[in-house]
Amino acid sequence: MATRKAAKKSTKKTARKLIPKRVQPLYGRPIDKVIQTGDLAEMKKVATQARAYLKNVKSALAALDRKIGRAG
Repeated sequence: MATRKAAKKSTKKTARKLIPKRVQPLYGRPIDKVIQTGDLAEMKKVATQARAYLKNVKSALAALDRKIGRAG
């Protein structure tokens, strides 16, 4: 029984690491806003952040798919 709790706890910690707490979704308005500013450095910064965010989302989605596969 204790092993199951430990496994659940570790899964929650992994999920927390994949998606940081203070991440603003980088789509729509934030990207449009930075494009409108024309600030190349800021646009590059936002693009890098968006790529990192998408990588984390893909990892989390893959973990979710694996979990669904095991449950189904």
